[in-house]
Order: sequence, then C-alpha cells, then structure tokens
Amino acid sequence: MRGLARAALAVGAAGAGALAWSLVEAEAYTLRRYTVPVLPPGARARTILHLSDLHLLPRQQRRVDWVASLAAERPDAVITTGDNLASPRALPTVLSALLPFLHLPGAFVTGSNDFVAPEWKNPLRYLSGPSQKHRAPSEPNLPGDELVGALTAAGWQHLDNARGRLDLGGVHLDLVGTGDAHIDADHYPAPADPPAGGAPSVRIGVTHAPYARVLRAMADDGARLVLAGHTHGGQVCVPGLGALVTNCDLDRRRASGLHPWPGRPGRPGAGAAGPGDLWLHVSAGLGTSPFTPVRLACRPEATLLTLVPETAAG
Repeated sequence: MRGLARAALAVGAAGAGALAWSLVEAEAYTLRRYTVPVLPPGARARTILHLSDLHLLPRQQRRVDWVASLAAERPDAVITTGDNLASPRALPTVLSALLPFLHLPGAFVTGSNDFVAPEWKNPLRYLSGPSQKHRAPSEPNLPGDELVGALTAAGWQHLDNARGRLDLGGVHLDLVGTGDAHIDADHYPAPADPPAGGAPSVRIGVTHAPYARVLRAMADDGARLVLAGHTHGGQVCVPGLGALVTNCDLDRRRASGLHPWPGRPGRPGAGAAGPGDLWLHVSAGLGTSPFTPVRLACRPEATLLTLVPETAAG
C-alpha cells in the first residue's frame, strides 16, 4: 500500500508540474521563420507576417505588447487567419495589437470566435476528435462585424469567401479566401479573371480551418501557398509524438508549421513540394480558449514567412 501511495503521489506531483508549466508556456510567445519558394523566377523576396488565433481578452496586455513589437521585423504584408476575439469587450484590445501594422498591406479571414464567444466544454472531449460543428447563432455575441469594419477601413482585404490582391512593390499576391470551414461557412468564390501582365504574381489561399475540402479547392485553383490557423498546433502535445488532435480533418503531423500538401509531411519547413503540391502553413496561434488557458510542448507563435523564387529553394 505504501508503494501505491508513493506512486500516486509521484503521478500527482508530475501532473501538477505539467499543469504549472503549461500555464507558463501559454505565454512563451515565439516568432517562427520559414522560407517559402513560391515566387516566379526573378521576383524579389517578400515577407508576410502570419498571425492567427489571438483569442484576446481585455486583460491580456502582455500578448498585445508582444504582437505589436513584431512591427520591428518590418514585414511587407500582414495576413491574419481569424479567431481574434474572446470577449465582447476585446475589440479595442485586438485593434491595439494590430495598430502598428494597419498602414501595411494586409488581408484577413474570420473564425467562429470572432462572432461567437467560446463556451466551457469538457477538455477531454477535445481529444476524441473535431469538436461538434455548429452554425453561428443568428445573434452573435462578439463584435466581429465591428472588427471587420475597422480592418477594411484601414485598407485590409476581407477574404471570407472572396478574392483580393496585394501589390508589394513589384510582386502581386493574388489572394483567395474562405469563411470558417469548421462551422460550414466556407463557400468557395467564383473563378477570377486571368491576371493581366506586368509584375510577377503568386496565388495564396487564406482560410481559418484547414479542412481538406478547402485545401483541395485551393490547389485546384492554382494556389502555391495556403495560410491557416484553428488547430492551436494541438495545444497540448506530447514531446516526441507531437499533436494529439487538430480539431479538423487535417492529419496530426501537419498540426502546425510549413509542409507540402497533399505530399508527405516532414519536419516543419524541410523538404520540398512535389508536382501538384502546394505549401501549407498552419499557425499554432497565439491564444487559447479562456476556459483552457494552457499549452504544453506547443508554444504560442506568430510566423514570418519569406517568399522567394522557386529556383532559390535549394
């Protein structure tokens, strides 16, 4: 009995230690960097700051300050992939985080948690597979419309089920986006007219939840790179094993990082996209649900993507 008691105490101590560390890690903000060979030959390199899943509450000034500090990286453009809000009072908080970037070319899609506040759920159910899909209620309880209005007023492209274009000084980003596929809000936009001549261009897909149906549509549409969030990188990962879930139908090995799709995933950022593949970047995001404010072996992140000509990949 004493042996069992000691074992129970050891397990309890390990669990308490893991919980304490996961609370610390949830604020260990990290900037990832990847080089993505997608531009036409001869084009100049351009940088995109990818932000996702801020899930901000008004009290989270440290996260706001960290995001704002990324302006020192001087990206050429900013793209956000949704779930910015976690409280009806968080709109000024989100805009404060994004303010240093609003003069830059930018684009965004929204996630369900830009309109509907997260609710408490048994966290163990999260491990059983994607959370139950639900359509947003007719009366959202978060100021998502106001957020969309503020970002579009600043000149950012709203890409929910829409197309857009960013001109980055000699390189055109031909953008296509969808609404949040996790709540069946994705309706792929109509084909675009072929781009006129002039500056080199590359098609980039933007979506919140990287469901296979969206990725297939973007691949068929000629996208060379897709940016997504939603997965939180698994949020609670096992060292050496990685994410346990992605909360969508994306495989666990691509829960975060840069990988070829549908080609075989590898170490994030390594390998090459083969014929018919696109590059998929899934951000592990910066926040969590306010009801589960933990991360384990999965630090909150933003990503600086440097787009270079495909011939510069090697």
